[in-house]
Amino acid sequence: MLVKQNMDHNVFLLATDPHDACRDVIHSRDTELKVKVFCLDHEKFVPNVNEIQLYGYANNKLYAFETINITPEDALDVVSAIQWYANYIDCPGMEILPEDPRMNHDLAV
Repeated sequence: MLVKQNMDHNVFLLATDPHDACRDVIHSRDTELKVKVFCLDHEKFVPNVNEIQLYGYANNKLYAFETINITPEDALDVVSAIQWYANYIDCPGMEILPEDPRMNHDLAV
């Protein structure tokens, strides 16, 4: 299922998994940007050292956002994509964090 929305001149699409609500993928319509969404309360997450990871709490859940095959041209749109997703899940004030906030968790960003 795809959902289209516009925010600050960027149009994002959302691919959802009907069998797992925690497997969303945000796509930019006009660029190659893709960001995978992980629900850290429900699944194990091992960051890919070649990608960008950001985190955020929304609706009492911790989310991880990881790019898929990121290019330098798309890196600046990652935060916009996550902000769009936060609005989509009705949590527009979600703080985007650069590091995994869980205790005793090492991460290479």
